[in-house]
Amino acid sequence: MTARILVVDDILPNVKLLEAKLSSEYYDVIVAHDGFQALEQVQRDNPDLILLDVMMPGIDGFEVCRRIKADPKVAHIPIVMVTALGDVADRVQGLNAGADDFLTKPVDDIALFARVRSLLRLKMMTDELRLREQTSSSFGVTEPGFTVTDQDIKDARILLVDDAEFEVERTRAALKAHHALTVEGKAEEALVLARGNDFDLVIVSGNLKSYDPLRLCSQLRTVEETRQVPILLLVEEGDKRRLAKALELGVNDYVIRPIDRNELLARTRTQLRRKEYQDRLRANYHRSMAAAVTDGLTGLYNRRYMANHLEALMRRGAVDKRSLAVMMIDIDFFKNINDTHGHPVGDEVLKEIAARIGRSVRGVDLACRFGGEEFVVVLPDTDHANANMVAERLRRQIAEEPFPVSVGAGRIDVTCSIGIAISQPEDDTAGLLRRADDALYVAKRDGRNRVVSQAA
Repeated sequence: MTARILVVDDILPNVKLLEAKLSSEYYDVIVAHDGFQALEQVQRDNPDLILLDVMMPGIDGFEVCRRIKADPKVAHIPIVMVTALGDVADRVQGLNAGADDFLTKPVDDIALFARVRSLLRLKMMTDELRLREQTSSSFGVTEPGFTVTDQDIKDARILLVDDAEFEVERTRAALKAHHALTVEGKAEEALVLARGNDFDLVIVSGNLKSYDPLRLCSQLRTVEETRQVPILLLVEEGDKRRLAKALELGVNDYVIRPIDRNELLARTRTQLRRKEYQDRLRANYHRSMAAAVTDGLTGLYNRRYMANHLEALMRRGAVDKRSLAVMMIDIDFFKNINDTHGHPVGDEVLKEIAARIGRSVRGVDLACRFGGEEFVVVLPDTDHANANMVAERLRRQIAEEPFPVSVGAGRIDVTCSIGIAISQPEDDTAGLLRRADDALYVAKRDGRNRVVSQAA
């Protein structure tokens, strides 16, 4: 995959070396020579990945990283710190600042390109989620402006797959005070556990005795229930080829053994925050989709969704030679309810009507608020007799039980009129709805609180 990568280093030979390596793999490379220039480049060029030196004049890489991660517009961009500093404390400081990884100079090509490809795949997926979420925010459906570092990860659920008792205890000691840890030594059982439980992170030992740990990682990535769960691999120092293969298979991060407690906590925190961030983006998207197809007051589908659904059902019915029914429902004297008791009570009546419609129809039927006090129910594979039976049952449920409201005596009587039309081969969507509306008009003209079926 192609991508734009920002290389930040104040030493020109280092920049030229990384630029040459990345360009040979057909990446688009842009450069910055200090922290302030890097911050400007990030805002102007919106790179897909940042390779960031730590030791620079002005502001160091740690501060640059913190500033980028604090900005909701660019906080999702992956950052790899590339530095001569090799101490665990430096890695932890970088991870705590928001970096996704920490590579030590001289940079090994296998490790570099494996990490670049892995983080670019993650960035591509996050970009798609952010695009959907931004669309939702522009309509006021979801809240904008949150970042990865905003996410609350307290008491996350973690699955540890390790069959070495001593290593298990070391990992447990590091994580137990912060998260809920489940331990499984058998890979096959771990896969079953992961599929049946909503884990926030899976940590896999690279030294499993009875099973190939990379095969387990691959299986976690191919199963629908665990495809989005981050994986952290525990690997031996110097095992670069296995690590590169793991990243290629979809492992999100790794910790080199012997495990440093602070580094394990920092990398765990990074993965948990990123998952929570992506989960929040997905939830916002699904919430926006629900808002786009449902009526905000009643929770029923809206008119646009009903029209599309009805059209699809009619196309299918034309092929299968099956009829469908449309019920158009109107609340009798609804204006009087609003005028007498106020619009808030009118809203209460609308919501109760929607609830009673929901209790009266099948799961395959589709109920929608058509507009104002009108509702439509689409009943697939339904003939004239069954449609009349459903409509009459709904009419009685509305008329015979007073509606609870928040004013006066607390209950008011409500009735409705219902018009029915059964689809015919020559019908289109507009014609079928028009016939149902004509039947509704007859029901209201003839005294209301009744069901009328429109003849073909």
